[in-house]
Amino acid sequence: MANMFALILAIATLVSGIIWCLDRFKFAPARREKIARLKVETAGAVDEKTLHKAAKQPGWVETCASVFPVLLVVFVIRSFIYEPFQIPSGSMMPTLLIGDFIVVEKYAYGLKDPITQTKLIPTGEPKRGDVVVFKYPLNPSLDYIKRLVGMPGDRVTYNPFSKEVTVQPACNSGKNCNTALAVTYDTGHASDFVQTFGQSSGSEASNGFFEIPPSASVPQDGVRLLERQETLGNVTHRILTVPGARDQLGAYYQQPGQPMGTWVVPAGHYFMMGDNRDNSADSRYWGFVPEKNLVGRASGIWMSFKKQEGEWPTGVRLSRIGGLH
Repeated sequence: MANMFALILAIATLVSGIIWCLDRFKFAPARREKIARLKVETAGAVDEKTLHKAAKQPGWVETCASVFPVLLVVFVIRSFIYEPFQIPSGSMMPTLLIGDFIVVEKYAYGLKDPITQTKLIPTGEPKRGDVVVFKYPLNPSLDYIKRLVGMPGDRVTYNPFSKEVTVQPACNSGKNCNTALAVTYDTGHASDFVQTFGQSSGSEASNGFFEIPPSASVPQDGVRLLERQETLGNVTHRILTVPGARDQLGAYYQQPGQPMGTWVVPAGHYFMMGDNRDNSADSRYWGFVPEKNLVGRASGIWMSFKKQEGEWPTGVRLSRIGGLH
């Protein structure tokens, strides 16, 4: 859908641009010549208003020429600088909540062709800990957002019991990769979020998430999520887990030659995980994200609506506007 919109926007900008150029360099001079000729033929007996009516610019040309500058600005900004995205699920809680509208830096990982996603100009590289928007590898028409945990060559191990990540860099370079990246966790505490369990649909959890202070009681069909602080190298952020929940190892992506729950990231690929660890369909389940699928880096929240997945907003969270939380 995103690529289709980019294609439609590109075509609209191109068509209106061609008409703008034709009007500016061909049609407009022809109209001026016609007005000048009529002045001579009428010996100045006809007023300017009548003359301009006789050489009036067609309505469709006027419309296309007037919208072209707007389309061009939108096309350039959206394709190469910033693009807005809405957070549709709770997979990145507590960093991003359902109903957050974020700004994504399209230029963070290189300027790309908006249609083919081919990199045109390199401007930067992904860093471990970045919150990244990318094309879902199994269905590139969908945009996903996760945290970059594994860089090319990393060996990533996830313990489904302790719910902790181990990262060993440079494991596909032939070097000794016994040295692990510093990944630390605090003991955790009760979060402000309660998850209620209902039906699920699609590849992301569709259960309800509600902000309820730890001092308040939990609904009968809900469980209070545990919040921990994870430090991934030099990036510190918060994660959520469901107390007592265990991943189904059989659902994990099984990389050939690696034990279950361990992955070695291929060259030119990245390993992504959601901050809401027990409610995220991520690289643990479907594998790696190719570099060409990267859309940009999430940089801030410009609007936030209080809502549940698939439901209408019930309020505005102005306090969330700003940087990522």
